[in-house]
Amino acid sequence: MFPLKDDIPSRHFPVVNLWLIIVNILCFVYQSSLGPELEGFIITHGFVPVRFAAEQAGNVSSLGSYLPIFSAMFLHGGLLHLFSNLWMLWIFGYNVEGRMGPGRYLLFYLLCGVAAALAQFWANPQAQVPMIGASGAIAGVLGAYFLLYPRARILTFIPVFILFYLVEIPAYFFIGVWFLMQFLQGAAQQAAVGLGEGGVAWWAHVGGFVAGVCLLYFFKRSPGEKSRQVLL
Repeated sequence: MFPLKDDIPSRHFPVVNLWLIIVNILCFVYQSSLGPELEGFIITHGFVPVRFAAEQAGNVSSLGSYLPIFSAMFLHGGLLHLFSNLWMLWIFGYNVEGRMGPGRYLLFYLLCGVAAALAQFWANPQAQVPMIGASGAIAGVLGAYFLLYPRARILTFIPVFILFYLVEIPAYFFIGVWFLMQFLQGAAQQAAVGLGEGGVAWWAHVGGFVAGVCLLYFFKRSPGEKSRQVLL
């Protein structure tokens, strides 16, 4: 299933959501310019669980040891990885930002990204492969959307062999199936031999989503507060 759009009109211009997309694109352009230096750049600025574990165990943690948790959110492993993440952010993020306001939405997004990294670290603290991508933070946005707009209709592209269908699916079903797939894939990966040596960070998606669901209460604006800020 691939989402194309939702049916919830936005009442506010999603300035932070747009800037998050732009920054991710700019970071990817910079990555692409590094050539042979790219691998070292990813190792330095990606989140490496085993390195983080060693820093914590050795009491050598500093601000620098936590920075990769944030920088990893803006790095991607390829054009398809970048496009799929940013497309989901564009579709689901702008209305979530509208319900939170720009400042709170940015903080919410970053906290969900942190929770996603820590969830993957919990799942496999010995993983040596750098974790990169915005999908953990975006999973938090999906968690918030799931609660805010459960009955929104998501126009979805569904390929079946050589045919394809365009179907409107309720958001609670689309996102619910998405979350279930992340959980099942994470559970399967957890049981597999050689866990964490590459592939998709499924538990980061699960952790980000759960964080989004839990944090929404603290970040969403009340209806009265929203109406007072329309002209700001």
